[in-house]
Amino acid sequence: MPRFVALLRAINVGGHTVRMAELVTQFETLGFTAVSTYIASGNVLFAASARTATPLERRIAAALEASLGYAVATFVRTPSELEAIAAHRPFPDLAPTDALYVGFLSRALTAADADRITASFGGPSDEFAVEGREIFWRRRGRVSESDFSLKRFETMIGGNATFRSITTVRALAARAAP
Repeated sequence: MPRFVALLRAINVGGHTVRMAELVTQFETLGFTAVSTYIASGNVLFAASARTATPLERRIAAALEASLGYAVATFVRTPSELEAIAAHRPFPDLAPTDALYVGFLSRALTAADADRITASFGGPSDEFAVEGREIFWRRRGRVSESDFSLKRFETMIGGNATFRSITTVRALAARAAP
């Protein structure tokens, strides 16, 4: 059975507390197997009979909204997709003091989207690189020095996103690998 990783937004932030055991139960109720979570920020690994991620995203999001009482943007990737994301090096000169985050999106951004993001948020503290349905965010210095705002970003792209540190993405890719 194919393996997948769901990256959920609004789990254990902004007053929305969800126990990981509850997420596991929710996914098992949907008929998924080999369900596990990684850290308490909405990362769920599972197996499903589906062949593609898009129907899984809709199904998981609808079930979580019904059970939790609020919308949970859901992004599903295959182990091979996560492996490629974890291996991608958009900033070859990444310094040890830089932070690298990956934003997961439901659609690929256009070149015009990337230009608007760079114009709005790019600067000495922030640099962005778009690759398919992901955006890589290099942050230099403290978060407080950044102009980036998830709310403004989502308004700009007309959709939802969820961000993970590259460390988390690499750990998920390793756990999801066959």
